[in-house]
Amino acid sequence: MNINNQSKKKVDLFDRDTLIQQLKAHSNWDVIIIGGGATGLGIALDSTTRGFKTLLLEQVDFAKGTSSRSTKLVHGGVRYLAQGNIDLVKEALYERGLMLKNASHLVRNQSFIIPNYRWWDNLFYTIGLKIYDFLAGKLSFGKSVRISKTETAARLKTIKSEHLKGGVVYHDGQFDDSRLAISIAQTAIENGATLLNHFKVEKLLKNNNGLVNGVEATDAETNKTYALNAKVVINATGVFTDEVLKMDNALAKNSIRPSQGIHLVLDKSYLPGNDAIMIPKTDDGRVLFLVPWHNRVVVGTTDTLLDSHSLEPKALDKEIDFILETANRYLTKKITKKDVLSIFAGLRPLAAPKDKSEKTKEISRSHKIIVSDSELITITGGKWTTYRRMAQDVLNKAITLGKLPNAQCRTKDLLIHGARGMVDKSQHLYIYGSDQKEIKKLIAEFPELGEKLHQRLEFTKAEVVWAIRNEMARTIEDVLARRVRVLFFDAEAAIEIAPMVAAILTKELNKTDDWRQQQISGFLKIASHYVIKN
Repeated sequence: MNINNQSKKKVDLFDRDTLIQQLKAHSNWDVIIIGGGATGLGIALDSTTRGFKTLLLEQVDFAKGTSSRSTKLVHGGVRYLAQGNIDLVKEALYERGLMLKNASHLVRNQSFIIPNYRWWDNLFYTIGLKIYDFLAGKLSFGKSVRISKTETAARLKTIKSEHLKGGVVYHDGQFDDSRLAISIAQTAIENGATLLNHFKVEKLLKNNNGLVNGVEATDAETNKTYALNAKVVINATGVFTDEVLKMDNALAKNSIRPSQGIHLVLDKSYLPGNDAIMIPKTDDGRVLFLVPWHNRVVVGTTDTLLDSHSLEPKALDKEIDFILETANRYLTKKITKKDVLSIFAGLRPLAAPKDKSEKTKEISRSHKIIVSDSELITITGGKWTTYRRMAQDVLNKAITLGKLPNAQCRTKDLLIHGARGMVDKSQHLYIYGSDQKEIKKLIAEFPELGEKLHQRLEFTKAEVVWAIRNEMARTIEDVLARRVRVLFFDAEAAIEIAPMVAAILTKELNKTDDWRQQQISGFLKIASHYVIKN
């Protein structure tokens, strides 16, 4: 009886109707955050744990954009070190250590090997990575070491051994980006914040002095519009930053230039060991990673400046060819387009280059806080690894401006939802952390939920139900892209199981058959971008 009551309480906490009621009950907020990616979610968590009445609104779904499309690395940035950006690397390495400590169910220590084909590269990277180790200090993930040609070939069984001189091993973090985003959202709600996805901010509200004091936002599910007041409004919308800045000032110049990065997902056989591969210099100076991820391999990334952006960016043929060609130079097992299980594209919100000669890899990844004349606070730049520090800096800025009372940041040692207790990592449910036992209880109570979603996949129907009841999933895409990550693991399988997931959603959310059909057709259109057309 007690367990059932606890379960019901947890469901109610993340239930959309409950969250909407909180919205209706409070017309005045301390902090309203626009954008539910890593940055916005981090700000919501920092804000609510400082005691501020906090509301976050996301136009589609948490981590819908860039924050679910990363290289899955929690890292200081070896290439930033090569560029001499010591402060950024040091800050990121510190935050990397905190992420491992506070979200141990989703962040792990990953060994990387740089295979070297010139003898001086071995020396160069060994020295550079010793500096990387030193900057990590007490939060180091492990010491870098040189290894022989024989050991490099033994650990990287698919690496080309011709002209191989040896390798350098170093350590960084690896994680599941959108799973961490959802866990941060849950943590913020558990600490008193109100977070709503599928809730689009349409307009900024201003007082008689022209200062931003709220937003007008529409619930995408009911089309109902709300006027919401706040002491401070924070723009954390990534590549959509300029849209919000133009709500504030129609004449505002573009501050963001999106850079696209794509990744290919492959079967584990292309990198059968436990080590990741880092190729530090490709033909155009970009870094290429091959990283183990959920018993698969993520290969990327590219860095292509775009003139426009969208919610669902598409991989360019030249980007796909670049990754395949570069990876195949180093692997004995040739990758072809038909071997790609899924392909995903993400957009980095880089500061607009000062001139056309400026390359994306030379644009700083440091975050930047902008305070408009209207006192709208905007944060741009940064990366997943530093999400917590970015949030801290934004709230501190709001306090310095006198928009909020002084209160100390409390997220440094705050455990993220799911991180309490030991987690059994022998099966795929480990990503749920301490929630793993609740999903097993669900299967024990309803054995049919233990059925696999697809014969090629490890995921079960119970995870779909859990995502809807406890993780605020509202659409097929929410479930298959960012909760149960089938779309990123095997796009063809995601397409095949879409009707099944739609049926579960329709029942759980008490939707109509027309809604179910619309969901299926909408998802199939999105999923088609994740499949390479041979």
